[in-house]
Amino acid sequence: MSTSGATPSAAFDECPCSGGTLDKLIQPAILAILARGDLHGYRIAQQLAEMPPFEGQKPDPSGVYRFLRAMEERELVVASWDVSERGPAKRLYRLTARGRACLARWVETLEHYRDAVSALLRAC
Repeated sequence: MSTSGATPSAAFDECPCSGGTLDKLIQPAILAILARGDLHGYRIAQQLAEMPPFEGQKPDPSGVYRFLRAMEERELVVASWDVSERGPAKRLYRLTARGRACLARWVETLEHYRDAVSALLRAC
């Protein structure tokens, strides 16, 4: 990668070392959010933006909904229509037993990654 004419940080903006691949954590983040209670997709997107891995960056709502649909197909979440509020009906997402098991597995995986990253940092 050529860095001529670019500041050192700008040269790494597109590099995985910048943490740009942390969006892969969206599934465990959504599972963790839904473990606290049922929510509409819009609120899930808002809470994602507040989580440390995303550092205040607002996720693309359409991407969040696509991800929720994929999770629904995998039976990690279920959605129902909520018509209790004023305005149009909204999808309300709930974590399933399979989703809770997936979240538990994510916790194990992330703890393993944390330990591996800590060991790598010590080596650096």
